[in-house]
Amino acid sequence: MVLDPEQVLDRASMHLANILLGNPDSAAGLEVMLGGLKLRFVTGSALAVTGAEGMVTLNGRELPLNKAVRVPPGAILELGRALFGLRYYLGVQGGISAQGETAHGESLRAGAALTFGRPQGHAFPEVNHPARRALDPERPVVVRVSRGPQAQNYDAGTWLRLTSEPWILSPESDRAGARLAGRPLDAAVASGDAAGEARQPQTLVSGSVLLPPSGLPVIALAGHPDTAESPVIAVVRNEDLDLIGQARPGQMVHLLAVT
Repeated sequence: MVLDPEQVLDRASMHLANILLGNPDSAAGLEVMLGGLKLRFVTGSALAVTGAEGMVTLNGRELPLNKAVRVPPGAILELGRALFGLRYYLGVQGGISAQGETAHGESLRAGAALTFGRPQGHAFPEVNHPARRALDPERPVVVRVSRGPQAQNYDAGTWLRLTSEPWILSPESDRAGARLAGRPLDAAVASGDAAGEARQPQTLVSGSVLLPPSGLPVIALAGHPDTAESPVIAVVRNEDLDLIGQARPGQMVHLLAVT
């Protein structure tokens, strides 16, 4: 789908694609889950693919990831199934715009047309960035969390279990929230006053860890609503949130407590 940078679930990967191409950080790109995308470039351009790792080809030849590459007119780009990570990010020089019935934030349909910014034609900027490797789906994802605004309403055992027991990313997760499966936490608050506070709508930011009545935590992602009735018991470190965006359903997740 065509997304602005603040809408993507792995912001670092979209940022890298734009910086490789000399785009402004506000330039929209494509977020492609697991691969399967095939694009034909009517005009020449330049592109960069970041995020997930798998077989990506341009006119049948393997395309290097995390690198800006010029594309001739008529070229065909194919993103094979992601072997590591979950989401590819495709940036095109000048940014990508939806056309016709396709709007930003909507999934692309077969035959959909996209428009690109005008290629600049000059040399790509020199980019010094740390080596990025996509998540291994066989290994646990570890993200750091600090106490949320309602954490004090729960006993120490709830916090200990949240941050020491393993969780599994549920297949019911979506762009609004990463739902964690495991042994439910005790969602009962410690006092009557805390219970009244817990029922008040809570302002959400991306990375908020909600504790709903089910006792199964939910991590708010880019598509989250502005508020939620469930209390915010923890907050994922901003720099770790992109890892959740690349985790796969069924992958183990550890929430590591930090001060």
